[in-house]
Amino acid sequence: MLKKRVITALVLIPLMVAAVWFDQPLPWLAIFVSVWGVLAALEFYRIVASSGSRVSPLTGIGLAWTLFFILSPLFDYAYLNEILLTSAVVLPLLWLLSRRQQEGAFLSWAWTLAGIFYVGWLLGHFVALRELEFGREWVLLALFITFASDSAAYFVGRAWGRHRLAPAISPKKTREGALGGVLAAIAAGPLLVLILDLPISYAGVIPLALAISILGQAGDLIESLFKRNMGVKESGNTLPGHGGFLDRMDSVVFAGVAVYYYVVLLNPGG
Repeated sequence: MLKKRVITALVLIPLMVAAVWFDQPLPWLAIFVSVWGVLAALEFYRIVASSGSRVSPLTGIGLAWTLFFILSPLFDYAYLNEILLTSAVVLPLLWLLSRRQQEGAFLSWAWTLAGIFYVGWLLGHFVALRELEFGREWVLLALFITFASDSAAYFVGRAWGRHRLAPAISPKKTREGALGGVLAAIAAGPLLVLILDLPISYAGVIPLALAISILGQAGDLIESLFKRNMGVKESGNTLPGHGGFLDRMDSVVFAGVAVYYYVVLLNPGG
């Protein structure tokens, strides 16, 4: 399993870095995130539909609006997010009126929105972050601090993990692993600032790295809770050693959110 994880990572990480770094002749990161997000949302809706709850999410609408939210930062229109938000809420409700099966209609609506917002709205922050000044460097900071945290949590947990972090949600995760992830993130932050030449001090990046690690590990637990509630172990088997596309966005998705709001609200170096 570890060998498969490493091989998959060695293929995906260079592809991801290239998509982040280059934006000509096409917005490659937006394309990369869009493909990943639509496939992750598809896994999300399939899990819900096959959970035995007799809920049928509106998958077509969910995938379309997931894509719209991811791509929305590329368009300079003042009311685009308001239009997308309103239409995401209203259109599925109108569509449900036309269905013969009315049982569980509002659950279908709720799960449809959950996929749109969890995958589309949150992943769209990476595209928005890339559009800012030093955007590609901020995106790489978010990604590689998360990778450092995840990797350290995994290996420290395997080697020294004794105390369960959240046994009712994810029995294999340990407090020792979580601490290892936090320390690795804190160590990776200043190093990445140096390499990427970001407008933030070495001391200033430490709280951000801490937030990325904590939110990332929380995101991992959130998806574990979702899968446990749905009665599945993995969201898919498309990525050898890593599961599905939804499995691999669990911790990363919150990193993009954390760094985006850090940059736009605190304006480091501005």
